[in-house]
Amino acid sequence: MATMRSVHTGARNEIDVVDVERPAPGPKDALVRIRACGICGTDTFFLHLGGTPAGTDGSMRSLPLGHEPAGEIVEVGAEVSGLKVGDRVVVNPQGVPSGIIGCGGAHGALSEYLIIEDAEVGRNLAVFPDHVPFDVAALNEPMAVARHCVNRSEAGPADKVVVFGAGPIGLGATIWLKLRGVEHVVVADVIPERLETALAVGADAVINSTQENVTERLTELHGRAANALGQDRAGTDIYIDAAGAPAVFQATVDSAKWGARMVMVAVQKKSDAIDLGGMLRSELTLIASQGYPTEIFEVTAELAEHHERFARLISHRVPFDEVERAFGLAMTPGAAEKVVVTFDS
Repeated sequence: MATMRSVHTGARNEIDVVDVERPAPGPKDALVRIRACGICGTDTFFLHLGGTPAGTDGSMRSLPLGHEPAGEIVEVGAEVSGLKVGDRVVVNPQGVPSGIIGCGGAHGALSEYLIIEDAEVGRNLAVFPDHVPFDVAALNEPMAVARHCVNRSEAGPADKVVVFGAGPIGLGATIWLKLRGVEHVVVADVIPERLETALAVGADAVINSTQENVTERLTELHGRAANALGQDRAGTDIYIDAAGAPAVFQATVDSAKWGARMVMVAVQKKSDAIDLGGMLRSELTLIASQGYPTEIFEVTAELAEHHERFARLISHRVPFDEVERAFGLAMTPGAAEKVVVTFDS
């Protein structure tokens, strides 16, 4: 029996690197050799839990991790069309019958090999050009999340936008907004190094919210406007929350002009501190953005075209042999922007 190494949840806040059977593709399947896989906040969430609930008794089941892979085809089933051995591919983790890859399904992409059941180009796989590094291609899935957020915002060229949170999703949204032709994009965060990265990928201005008053700075950058009661507000049209902190939500309410829109892409924590009356006074439209209903492969060609720009989002590239260090970085607040685990060629 051929085996491979795979990263699973272990005890709480710990991973296990285990030897498991290397999957064998059937006639409709493809086998991918993983060359790079990003670590997502969802991965660390499962680690904090110690797995996924196994029943009503509170026990936890270990699960394979990783849902941001890029790799190369090493085997193709006889009934699969449009793929050949050697193709470099990215994956739709929601497109296989055995459950979402790395998020409770039977397989995880932080493994040496990944089987794609019922492989179909454009549905659960997309081929990317040979000149794009595997680590950048592994950003395809989170950049689809960022693209859906921007699509939900319906931002146009004349809009003035602020993005809260200069992590991978916020920075990805910034890049998509600028590629979309949006006039002015501001990024707000509390970590200076992340704000430097925001400027490097195309933000027009940044705000360090620990040192500056967000509303005052947005008013300087986007001009003066008013809410429905005529009270002074910033001229910002769209607020994107890629941070998930209640303070960000309230900063939006405090700044929002009449008719502003807020897109919530970060996972929100419960809070009783949000001023709903302030939302009413601005007729603030709240738009939720979840996943990538259509965007998973819509982004692939542009990610390839602008791969050097997107590469700036990766702060750490860690070999699979040091995957415990990779998770240590990802789980330490402020220690890393985007960690990608790389596999030997």
